[in-house]
Amino acid sequence: SSDLEENVEMYYHYCTAIPIGTSIAQSWNDEVARECGRIVGEEMEMFDIQVWLAPALNIQRSPFCGRNFEYFSEVPVISGYMAAAITKGVQTYENTETAIKHFACNNQETNRSFSNSLVNERALREVYLKGFEICVKNTAVKYIMTSYNLINGEHVCNRKDLLTAVLRDEWGFDGVV
Repeated sequence: SSDLEENVEMYYHYCTAIPIGTSIAQSWNDEVARECGRIVGEEMEMFDIQVWLAPALNIQRSPFCGRNFEYFSEVPVISGYMAAAITKGVQTYENTETAIKHFACNNQETNRSFSNSLVNERALREVYLKGFEICVKNTAVKYIMTSYNLINGEHVCNRKDLLTAVLRDEWGFDGVV
């Protein structure tokens, strides 16, 4: 173990600390969000990083969700437009992309692989998917990260209705999930 550690070259990437998602959303200013994305994109280019696993735009549904600081809002429209602005900011640099996440209904961190979000189609479309839809339709986002949870008893990564029918066929997403 110590031989391996001695022969490993260490890299440190000191980066700008941009505000958390909630603070960016509280600005109600997509130019501020775009500038935050531009800062991230510049540093991604500097460090030769192609994909940023962000922004996270789930709905702040419970005060106990361990990722609320990443999420923008309780309002899907704000989440969608802020994520779109950040994505556009990152994409001002060549070969830098975002991976918007967590598609969809990520409401908790503890035991999230077995969390089952019970939600009807109207609430799913109007609340939980709306921000993702706005971001997909208003940007050239290339990556979407699914959530680990189940929706109505089926893991999101297995849901053809969401990943193909909605995401690709309805919204026109042609990137990587």
